[in-house]
Amino acid sequence: MTDPPIDARVEIGHVHLKVADLERALGFWRDALGFEITSEAPGAVFLSAGGYHHHIALNTWQSEGGRPPPPGSTGLFHVAIRYPDRRSLGAAIGRVLEHGYRIGGAADHGVSEAVYLFDPDRSGVELYADRPRAEWPRAPDGSIAFVTEPLDVGRLIRDAE
Repeated sequence: MTDPPIDARVEIGHVHLKVADLERALGFWRDALGFEITSEAPGAVFLSAGGYHHHIALNTWQSEGGRPPPPGSTGLFHVAIRYPDRRSLGAAIGRVLEHGYRIGGAADHGVSEAVYLFDPDRSGVELYADRPRAEWPRAPDGSIAFVTEPLDVGRLIRDAE
């Protein structure tokens, strides 16, 4: 017998990242992405979008002055931040570029448009916006048919202006 699936109302609540330098990390998460500080503790900062207690937590408790994990290590591949629509995604990408961060990749996945980059501690970050579910590509059996097609990031940014 198969266990029942997880309750459809479940959401990922927050991500807690080990960083080497809080101020440097805040330059990305607060300044470039726009998350707001909701609370601070010794060696930690909690940030959110829209007043939630926290979506992102940054701490140096076990990592102050540390280095990113070497290639070939296990761990977090990326944190994915979903924007409410294409326009807000384009504006976010423009803001990130204005703060001097570089995009590492971009893709149209059929279900979403996504841009990939790294924070200062080399944690992967995906910024994306979903398409309406009715537009998601489907395989003949009804399953989601993800694709990886080129994404015109310049157009995405221009469409947000």
